[in-house]
Amino acid sequence: MHFDQLLAQAAALGNNSMQFPANWCQGRTAFGGLSAALMYQAIRQHVDSERRLLSLSTNFVGPLLAERDFTIQVEVLRTGKNSNQVMAKITQDEQVVVITQACFGARRSSKVRVDVSKKMTLKPVNERHMLPYQQGLMPEFFQHVSLCPQQGGMPFTNADTSHLGGWMRFKDTPQSMNEAHIIALTDAWPPTLLQMYQQPAPASSMSWYLEFVQEPQLEADDWLGFEAITHHCKDGYGLEDGCIWSSKGDLLALTRQTVALFD
Repeated sequence: MHFDQLLAQAAALGNNSMQFPANWCQGRTAFGGLSAALMYQAIRQHVDSERRLLSLSTNFVGPLLAERDFTIQVEVLRTGKNSNQVMAKITQDEQVVVITQACFGARRSSKVRVDVSKKMTLKPVNERHMLPYQQGLMPEFFQHVSLCPQQGGMPFTNADTSHLGGWMRFKDTPQSMNEAHIIALTDAWPPTLLQMYQQPAPASSMSWYLEFVQEPQLEADDWLGFEAITHHCKDGYGLEDGCIWSSKGDLLALTRQTVALFD
């Protein structure tokens, strides 16, 4: 099923339920970028289109299982003069499995301005270096995304580095590229620490925070850049930070997540 079809279902969900196919899974649960994007799409229907997404905070409480009904419940916490605070939760089998809170803001006049100081260090995309999907060796959702790694190592290679970077986009071009697509693609990369494992073992995102620097103005088939580093890892938990770039080198979003390690 195309990603845009799943987004359309989430946008029209209301009090009804929906499902997703198993080829959008990561292990036994939904690919985290998919569940976060679906909740954002449901939330977006409750917010004035003139207000842009500022931040999205997601906690993965439990597994969201494929081919089984679930619901997305949206609660508008506050609609202010300049901002909106909205929560959503996914419930499956009477259990809350994912929760998210989004903050939206309207444009306001301000004399204060600080330009982006970060610079993208990625080289241009080389499509000959895309990761091929290998059934049984990669998460199922990998068949929907194209990744061109440039920085860091492959998972389970006992690498001595914890940074990661490259390019990403959907294999099936969406009708248009918006925040929901960026949310999903950002989570397509493995945790930065997975490359330091000596052998295959799981890692799980516990909490994930995205901040959007600007409203994206992208072509549907644009590549997006991703660069992430690990700030700290101890006692089985790691904290990683990253940047999401346009192909022109504009900073689109900042990402941070806490990852549980099971090596």
